[in-house]
Amino acid sequence: MADAENTLLMETTKGPVKIELRPDLAPNHVARIKELAREGFYDGIVFHRVIDGFMAQAGCPNGTGTGGSDKPDLKAEFNDEPHVRGICSMARTNQPHSANSQFFIVFDDARFLDKQYTVWGKVVEGMENIDQLKRGEPVREPDSIKSLKVEADA
Repeated sequence: MADAENTLLMETTKGPVKIELRPDLAPNHVARIKELAREGFYDGIVFHRVIDGFMAQAGCPNGTGTGGSDKPDLKAEFNDEPHVRGICSMARTNQPHSANSQFFIVFDDARFLDKQYTVWGKVVEGMENIDQLKRGEPVREPDSIKSLKVEADA
């Protein structure tokens, strides 16, 4: 049985998505995602960058990829988990320790990202809904996260 404290329930404009969190891989990143989810930070935030065959990115309060939360940036927790379909990983600038609130979900193998971005979870249900997100960089009339909750609180 899944651990409700380490499971996210994301409702998107395309349907529900369930994400299994991996505190064993990235404890500080998982703690941040849960903290922001519990504050309602992600509710209404758009998927601002969706690249076919690569990934869907969200978590920018400006909807442009230029912002983050008001919390301090995180120290990288790079790990050996491969960037394959369904993996959830933190977005960052060129600086390794700049992850904050933005994350991406991988559509297909993106192994060139391995050990350079912090993997913190994996989609375990609803990947077909992520597949339906509108594409673009930036996305015109983007899909959004209606709500993101920790399952234990739902």
